[in-house]
Amino acid sequence: MPYLFLFLCMLASSAAQAEEPATLAPGYAALPFKPATPGSYDLPAISPAGNGEVLTTDNQPKHLHELMGDKLVLLSFIYATCSDVNGCPLATQVLHKISRQLQKQPELASKLRLLTLSFNPQHDTPEKMRHYGEGFKTGGFDWQFLTTRDEQQLQPILDAYQQNVKKIYDDKGQFTGTFSHLLRVYLIDTDKQIRNIYNVDFLHADTVLNDVKTLLAGNTQHAAPQTAAAEMLYQAGDNKSGYDQADYRTRSIALKQRRGQAADLLHWAQHPPLGLPPLPQPADNPVSAEKTALGRRLFYDRRLSLNNTFSCAMCHIPEQGFTSNEMATAVGIEGRSVRRNSPTLFNVGYYQTLFHDGRETSLEQQVWGPLLAHNEMANPSIGYVLEKIRADQDYPKQFQSAFNRGPSMETVGMALASYQRSLNSANSPFDRWYYGKQKPALSAEAIRGFKLFTGKAGCSSCHSIQSDHALFTDQRYHNTGIGYAESMGKDLLPKTLQIAPGVIIPIDTAALQSVAQTKENDLGRYEITQQPQHRWQYKTPSLRNIALTAPYMHNGALNTLRDVLTFYNSGGINNENLDPMLKPLHLNEVEIDALQAFLLALTGDNVDALVADAFAAPVADSD
Repeated sequence: MPYLFLFLCMLASSAAQAEEPATLAPGYAALPFKPATPGSYDLPAISPAGNGEVLTTDNQPKHLHELMGDKLVLLSFIYATCSDVNGCPLATQVLHKISRQLQKQPELASKLRLLTLSFNPQHDTPEKMRHYGEGFKTGGFDWQFLTTRDEQQLQPILDAYQQNVKKIYDDKGQFTGTFSHLLRVYLIDTDKQIRNIYNVDFLHADTVLNDVKTLLAGNTQHAAPQTAAAEMLYQAGDNKSGYDQADYRTRSIALKQRRGQAADLLHWAQHPPLGLPPLPQPADNPVSAEKTALGRRLFYDRRLSLNNTFSCAMCHIPEQGFTSNEMATAVGIEGRSVRRNSPTLFNVGYYQTLFHDGRETSLEQQVWGPLLAHNEMANPSIGYVLEKIRADQDYPKQFQSAFNRGPSMETVGMALASYQRSLNSANSPFDRWYYGKQKPALSAEAIRGFKLFTGKAGCSSCHSIQSDHALFTDQRYHNTGIGYAESMGKDLLPKTLQIAPGVIIPIDTAALQSVAQTKENDLGRYEITQQPQHRWQYKTPSLRNIALTAPYMHNGALNTLRDVLTFYNSGGINNENLDPMLKPLHLNEVEIDALQAFLLALTGDNVDALVADAFAAPVADSD
């Protein structure tokens, strides 16, 4: 019976997608690897399991938590008429395989309960769920099929498990009886804690049973993780530096080793480190401890996105220079592509304009750009965000304390801006040498690089240095040819794919384009001013902490500082609007080395403290 049901689902799916048959998920095939020994690994608690009122197949009301606690639980969400072979049928089929395997292991079977909950209560009544379940239940195994009274009763449960389920409508506005959703199956322990979440790529009966046995094994002893060196604690958790070398060795840091330590952020706003001028502050939004703390909480709150999965910090990752070292261009919720690289937030309070094209002039206004952008945090409206914030138990009180009024478009922007204005980092080796007059602070090679920076190389023409401070930006816009080359389809670097440390293979551009999304054109500052001479101009970024903020340029086109220096040494890419200051520099390798040494000396001495503070910040991802 279950195989007949699966076969019918596959037929329906094939009929709907006749031109492009679906590739079956791994859960339908044999496991292609030998799983780890049960109990040899840990499954840390992820979050508490959600609760809510459901109906059994006998039409009896129960709370989900009544079905948890005495046994381990596998919870799946389905709707009975789903025809996506890699959707609900996959979840049900994997659970059916588990129930069949456990018939031979009655002691293990007695410690596990399967729960299948419909998210289509209008169709999937208790009676329908009873019929649906009859085709899958095996023997006396504890597998319960559930539904809810109505959608209003269902929604809090979906929210608790971050199940983003959307009805699909036809061109006449009629509900088609189908849903858009992402497959998730949850492994829940007897303390009602979620211990693993399986999606379509990882849901397999063998691995799930392995995890069940691991939880039942209890407190298995494992070797203690090696202690990370102090200088690594605030770097990227999966540090890929040197990954292009065949002798690369992982320097990944376990989450347990991450140490958060709250910092006095207000101090760095009111007393910027050596090398920075006094921080500009709007008259109607001077920084305060209350505003900064509130903005910090908002910055790490995933609930401020459409589906409660995406926070500001997921593009501006603290331990990756408040940008993203692993993405040339940003990726928003559900993997939606963004045209440009995530700019660093270090010293962002000093910028006169914001975004690579300078389309905003204040941090208070800027924050709403990513909150509302469809390919970033994707909120449908300002009111949608505000209602989420107002529904939180603590936010209204925090807003009242910080602003003497509640959450609004204005106060949300002011709070986030206040946190960003505290992310000031300087007192670098260069600052101590140049402004602090500490001669040993800078190496001889870096000093030679400074002289090239302000002399032969001409870098300071755009990355300016003043007598009492240095922002390393002229706050203006320039065409280097990078944007032009991208618009013309010219690759700055050969298209390659790294498949292992030190193993890099070329990629056929045509083959890549055949599977890639067509990238939207980017004309830079022109899109704001509509002035032809502004085509492919982008804002000059600061060079402070540049060693931490790869990849570089507005589109992440250059991977390393060496690539950047080589690019500028060549004079940029010729086009009719190329900035006249760009010309070949004729630097030799020794001079390029010296320039790089100087740039590496621009890292502030409080970066670790800012990252440690970020690790200490609360992360909200559910109501």
